[in-house]
Amino acid sequence: MPGNLPVALTMGGTAFLLAVIWGDPFITVLKRLKLGKQILESLPGSHQAKAGTPTFGGLMILIPALLLTLALNVASLLNPDIRTGPSILMPLFMLVGFGVLGAIDDWEGVRGLHERGQGLSARTKFAGQVVLAVIGALVMSLWEGGFQHANAIFLPFIAIPLPIPPLIWIPVAVFIIVGTSNAINFTDGLDGLAGIITASAFGAYGVIAYLQGQIFLVQFSFIIVGACFAFLWYNAYPAQLFMGDTGSLALGAALGTVALMTGQWLLLPIIAIVPVAEALSVIIQVLYARYTGGRRIFKMSPLHLHFQLSGWSEMQVVQRFWLVGLLAAMIGIALALI
Repeated sequence: MPGNLPVALTMGGTAFLLAVIWGDPFITVLKRLKLGKQILESLPGSHQAKAGTPTFGGLMILIPALLLTLALNVASLLNPDIRTGPSILMPLFMLVGFGVLGAIDDWEGVRGLHERGQGLSARTKFAGQVVLAVIGALVMSLWEGGFQHANAIFLPFIAIPLPIPPLIWIPVAVFIIVGTSNAINFTDGLDGLAGIITASAFGAYGVIAYLQGQIFLVQFSFIIVGACFAFLWYNAYPAQLFMGDTGSLALGAALGTVALMTGQWLLLPIIAIVPVAEALSVIIQVLYARYTGGRRIFKMSPLHLHFQLSGWSEMQVVQRFWLVGLLAAMIGIALALI
């Protein structure tokens, strides 16, 4: 087991290098194709200045993750010392599946097929997410022996996973995958925010997977961390590239899947506290407005917009949210050790 950790960390570094190297040409191609982000008119004025910034940046994360994960599976067939497993393909499937859905949404938004800044309808996008999540949950739950902690949950102070009937676990898994996908999507609104928060969460689950001996999940998690760091190279303020739904939907779904595969999905609201808070702020805002005739609790949702309108600069919001996310990730790892 310890001998495989260098492979996982090396793969993370390789993902970073691969993505960073082709980042500039990729941005140039996106600009020539005029695949720039359309900004909703309802967003603050500082966001309007970002109109036209290339989107589809999630491909910088998805493509290295896809290539390296498949390469690890081939390498494991040729060299038994490089341990991986078929279940590493499950988070990869969710990453690619939700990435394709997000890319369709980004494409329709960029090409102006709908209202400015809008892609697929919320109903269509949600239906696609549910279908993909149901497929993933069914495979994880019903594949006998294929997934170490499917149909189970870890609780603090209990060292063994507690079994959960598939009829309960599958709906919970679908909710977690779809919910996390949308939570990361809501978080993706400021330069560098979604990338650094997601990287921190995957790093935490990579450590948890290592403690469990699930080296394949360690490999996948650190590949994503490395790819996210490469994306942040170009997404740091002022952003040269936006993640788009191509990246945010995919990363959220993959994160939820990894959490389920470790059995430590109860810790997800802690480790991913910032995306959870972003999603809750939207839900609370909508429900409160509906039942009070349009009144608001937040100046604007998701939550990062509220703080921006309260006087925080974009850099302050990103840095402070990341500090909270990093601390939450550390607490999540600590709880996993109890």
